[in-house]
Amino acid sequence: MPRSYDQKLKTLYILDYLQKNSHEDHPVRAAELIEMLAKKEIKCDRKTIYSDIATLQQFGIDIITVPGKNGGYFVATRNFQLPELKLLIDAVQSSRYLTQAKSHDLIEKLCNLCNEHDADLLKRNVYIAGRVKTMNETIYYNVNDLQEAINNNRQISFKYFDWGMDGKRHYREKEYIASPYGLCQDNDFCYLLAFSDRHGITSYRVDRMSDIRIINEKRIPCPELTGKAFFAHANKMFQMFEGDGVNVKLRFHKTLVNVVIDRFGKETMMIPDGPDHFNFTVHVAVSPMFLSWVIGFGEKAEILYPQSVIDACKALCAEATSRY
Repeated sequence: MPRSYDQKLKTLYILDYLQKNSHEDHPVRAAELIEMLAKKEIKCDRKTIYSDIATLQQFGIDIITVPGKNGGYFVATRNFQLPELKLLIDAVQSSRYLTQAKSHDLIEKLCNLCNEHDADLLKRNVYIAGRVKTMNETIYYNVNDLQEAINNNRQISFKYFDWGMDGKRHYREKEYIASPYGLCQDNDFCYLLAFSDRHGITSYRVDRMSDIRIINEKRIPCPELTGKAFFAHANKMFQMFEGDGVNVKLRFHKTLVNVVIDRFGKETMMIPDGPDHFNFTVHVAVSPMFLSWVIGFGEKAEILYPQSVIDACKALCAEATSRY
């Protein structure tokens, strides 16, 4: 005799099986569902299967019935379509601030959102080994703690470390206390933008933070990191290096239009300057990273204004060439 408890779960078993095994090119037949339920000691016939499928369809599950000898049922619409899952998996596997173990774990969970046939195809295209990934296994929980502190308007204390030539963590002596305001990703890393009494507005690499504690002190008010101002501040920082915010006018070769839009957004006003060049002005935090970025384009990029930034660029070039 079938167990009444399992009988109550019958419709859920059918839905779970269809989600994992059905596909447009591989509809699941009623006989296959009956066999699956029999293994769970649940007896039913075709008429019961038809009724359960109709109940799921009435509930809103997009189950398509394929008529004919080789017909059956498949789930047509899911929470995530295959192209969407591919995009999410690409983002996970390319993220440098997730460890290899956490990347594999998240990809496995994403693959569970589609049928097994598509999951196998997704997994075949996943390659993580060899990529430069963070070595901090706690980053996943760091993000959760930081979000909790932000939501509750609380300060945090934490330790900060650097990697030594011995491959080990070397913690800085002091304990850090800061008011967290938001997380953002830049240069393939996750950063916390925060305010501290010692440094003012600053950023921390989340994968180099440890022992994060939420303390009872309320966050120090920081209008520059509140609301829309947060995004404005994050956009002006270049690869999260702090520097003086200044309007910089540049002249780039036309082949670098994509680079400018990728870096500063499509709203950047680009003014033609001759047949092969254009000028544009951006508000950035001038730092060695920003100057190195410009220098990296060689003769295709030039800083036009202000003179102080031009001088800083010359000094950086002179310092570099003096070593060779």
